[in-house]
Amino acid sequence: MKNTMEYKGYIGSVEFSEADGLFFGKVQGIRSLVSYEGTNAKDLVKDFHGAVDDYLALCEEDGTAPEVAYKGSLNVRLRGDLHKRAAVYAIAHQQSLNSFIEEAVNEKLIAEAKD
Repeated sequence: MKNTMEYKGYIGSVEFSEADGLFFGKVQGIRSLVSYEGTNAKDLVKDFHGAVDDYLALCEEDGTAPEVAYKGSLNVRLRGDLHKRAAVYAIAHQQSLNSFIEEAVNEKLIAEAKD
């Protein structure tokens, strides 16, 4: 089961509250709080789309640029020994640490897609 959905480049989470009998979520990867809910999957998707559209309209009305999620810049913290091993590996293979990490993440995602 996939617990995310996408609309206009924004990723939304999908969660369920048994106590309230509601599906709910929020847009991921941005600082602004954009949330939505629904009593069933169809309503959740509709409210997600509406919330994103409202967010974009509000940004346009205010003359501000909407936040872009997952722009390609990432601050990663690694244990000291893992950081060192990754840096040594990258140097030994004549690549930057960034390109090594990008390659490793890509390989993991490709392997996951095959499963």
